[in-house]
Amino acid sequence: MAPKLSNSVEGLRAAGNQSFRNGQFAEAAAFYSRALRVVQAQGSSDPEEESVLYSNRAACHLKDGNCGDCIKDCTSALALVPFGIKPLLRRASAYEALEKYPQAYVDYKTALQVDGSVTSAVEGLNRMTRALMDSLGPEWRLKLPSIPLVPVSAQKRWNSLPPENHKETAKSKSKETRNTKSKVPSAEDVERARVLKEEGNELVKKGNHKKAIEKYSESLSFSNLESATYSNRALCYLVLKQYKEAVKDCTEALKLDGKNVKAFYRRAQAYKALKDYKSSFADINSLLQIEPRNGPAQKLQQEVNQNLN
Repeated sequence: MAPKLSNSVEGLRAAGNQSFRNGQFAEAAAFYSRALRVVQAQGSSDPEEESVLYSNRAACHLKDGNCGDCIKDCTSALALVPFGIKPLLRRASAYEALEKYPQAYVDYKTALQVDGSVTSAVEGLNRMTRALMDSLGPEWRLKLPSIPLVPVSAQKRWNSLPPENHKETAKSKSKETRNTKSKVPSAEDVERARVLKEEGNELVKKGNHKKAIEKYSESLSFSNLESATYSNRALCYLVLKQYKEAVKDCTEALKLDGKNVKAFYRRAQAYKALKDYKSSFADINSLLQIEPRNGPAQKLQQEVNQNLN
């Protein structure tokens, strides 16, 4: 049985997987190479199968520090099946190791378009953002290669995978939540967050609320401990009539500062727009306990009260 298995694609891939788990990366790569030759000799190759084999061999190259061949194999895998999560992440890691930060940024960003819950992509994107700000300055975004737009079909393909393929994603979601809550930003991160928040504020003054949201979001990626950043982004969501997002941001702002008057007021406005008048009234009351003479809040209270009666 063993010789027969070793000459089949499935057998060779299984042997490669076992060698990889054992830390024998060169041996695993050899098995994947043999499997690729069998697939390609068949003529009518299965793109999914061939793509997985290239991606698996790329993982071996990455483990052995052979970043150049890792990038080549990932590119081959993506040519067969565009927007595959694993080859995107492996190629991004290889680019990062080679300090090709713009290319790594694009791959991490593309992976997040396919599945926004993959923690390694979120963390990689944050690392690349910092590296690019350091190396290229404030205009770094203008110097990036174009970022491909992931079609909905590719996102659906990922979402329709069997449940076992989502185990890592589920772990990533919980890990990302823990990291967000437990992360203590450095002094440098806090300063970058402050600068980005100020850039967001300037965009708000110019009426460019969509771009301001991007700046506030980027600021929060460096430090999520600033209540005002959440309440400022909530204002943008209000203007854009994204009321549920405004409620979420105000709630986060109030977790950080229970006396953030703007957060109470903006969440009350959002609740009013969502016709949740009881919640809106409760927020206004909380605000007026902090600032009893707040004119806009008193006016909003009257408007909400009319809807409650």
